Amino acid sequence: MVLESGLISEEAVQRLRERLGSFNRPRQYGVGLFNEEASRSAIRHFCQGIGDTNPLYWDISYAQTTKFGTIIAPACFLYSVYWCSGRTGGLPGVHGFHAGNDWEWYRPIYLDDKISVQEQFTGLEEKESQFAGKILIQSSVTHYYNQRGEAIAKTRGWQIRAERAAARERQKYTFEPYSYSREEIEAIQEAVLGEEIRGNNPRWWEDVQVGDQLKPVVKGPMSHGDITAFVAGCIGGISHGIQLREMLRHPSWGFTDPNTGAQEAIIRVHDIQEAAESAGLPGAYDYGCQRCCWMGHLLTNWMGDDGFLKKMYVELRRFNVVGDTTWFHGKVTGKRVEGDQRLVDMDVWGENQRQEITTKGTATVQLPTKSVAG
Repeated sequence: MVLESGLISEEAVQRLRERLGSFNRPRQYGVGLFNEEASRSAIRHFCQGIGDTNPLYWDISYAQTTKFGTIIAPACFLYSVYWCSGRTGGLPGVHGFHAGNDWEWYRPIYLDDKISVQEQFTGLEEKESQFAGKILIQSSVTHYYNQRGEAIAKTRGWQIRAERAAARERQKYTFEPYSYSREEIEAIQEAVLGEEIRGNNPRWWEDVQVGDQLKPVVKGPMSHGDITAFVAGCIGGISHGIQLREMLRHPSWGFTDPNTGAQEAIIRVHDIQEAAESAGLPGAYDYGCQRCCWMGHLLTNWMGDDGFLKKMYVELRRFNVVGDTTWFHGKVTGKRVEGDQRLVDMDVWGENQRQEITTKGTATVQLPTKSVAG
């Protein structure tokens, strides 16, 4: 065993219930605050971590020609400010799996915006699962504000808390690593290189029809390097004395590598095979917010510079392990007018090479209209 295995006891659940409604002040290290300023470098590093080459986020000369007049950050950049997964503490040694987010954005994130966060612990639900028997679903609501006190966005995040020993015993998720043929790899690479960024070509609301399909965005086969790049751009990390003090403060925050005796942060469960297996998983796996960012990438590619991502609801339904490839899809389900806003609703989902739906949700995008185009 690598990871400590805690229990979901009645006493521990009651202690959590007593904290419902409390506010959490995210810390500046651990898995807490990271990119508190939307600097040019922070935005670039985030985009590098999710594989987004949209020039609106990278190229100052290009961005100056848009309605924004400068670089902006992708909507999902807020994950890099604070990873809002419903993580509100408690239950040491009981694993937490980010299971989804329900986002609503109000305004763009401009270059050099300074972003603050407020999180409230809002939900705790007990359920039975095939994965690990008794589980808890913890949820929180996080608000993001800029330096002017304007609300940028809010999200409800939720995570599943499961006993590691129970998950190991049941072994619900067991499968062999997928071996791709040369033809499959070539097809994936062609799809990745053929990604379409709408950019400065407006996608007019009038031209969109119910049933339209979004051009897929493909991520994979996911490597350890992909995970490392994402952590560097979106989550960050701590080391040496800072990490040691955090582990002494919260012993279940880390674990001991059985091969070396070195102390590792708990997030290494995402890239150390033995750690993942001790949590009842088939192997090292992606970060939930990483996959949500990929879904956001699909939507911002499609909507173009003049679009605005208003809502995104994402459920993380299956694990995405190292070696998996995910095709992100979308389909327009409705069009409507709210005041002066022209809105498009759509279903979105991610499907892996095993034809399994690993991610599912909905989104709403505001598009420009020809009736006021100048």
